[in-house]
Amino acid sequence: MKKLVRKFRSSEDPNFSLPIHDEDSRPLDSQEQEELVRSLERSLAQQSRLWRRVFSALFFCYILFFLYSIFQQVSSPWELRYHAYFMEEIYSWMVISADWLAVLACSFAIIGLVHDSMLHKRWIRYSLYTGVILAIFWLYYMLRLPKFRWDIIWLPFGPLGAAAICLYVDHLLTESSEEVRKLHGYMYAYKAS
Repeated sequence: MKKLVRKFRSSEDPNFSLPIHDEDSRPLDSQEQEELVRSLERSLAQQSRLWRRVFSALFFCYILFFLYSIFQQVSSPWELRYHAYFMEEIYSWMVISADWLAVLACSFAIIGLVHDSMLHKRWIRYSLYTGVILAIFWLYYMLRLPKFRWDIIWLPFGPLGAAAICLYVDHLLTESSEEVRKLHGYMYAYKAS
């Protein structure tokens, strides 16, 4: 390593040395600052819409899966393996109700992601609370089974995980938005001084 440092210091090649100062660096004038902040705001708004739509689409697919599960349980009860484990423990209408509750939890999460008002976090919290209730229900009956089934661990934690992911995505996007607002505020504070 020391040989490389000596070789680097003794090199005469200008392409091999580090620059001491940057001739192109200059402070941005106020119009360039405003353009930069506006472009950051536009980019953030586009990315926020994109990620909210992506996660909403994922959770919509999850809703479709639960609707299929409900249809299967109504048309031919206990045919699906993950429902058949509970055949001796609970009634069919309870499984159907739990699946409807999962649809409700995912719907709340989607509403919270795509809603543009100040109440969007409330919808995500509703989804989280519904997911907790559902997790308690399924875990109670999973623990009553003669053998714990790891292949159905998604039943209690699926809607709860979806709500937690929505809360995390919303937190990240809100945090990014706050950073751009701070940058915007710094720009105007600099102008005022």
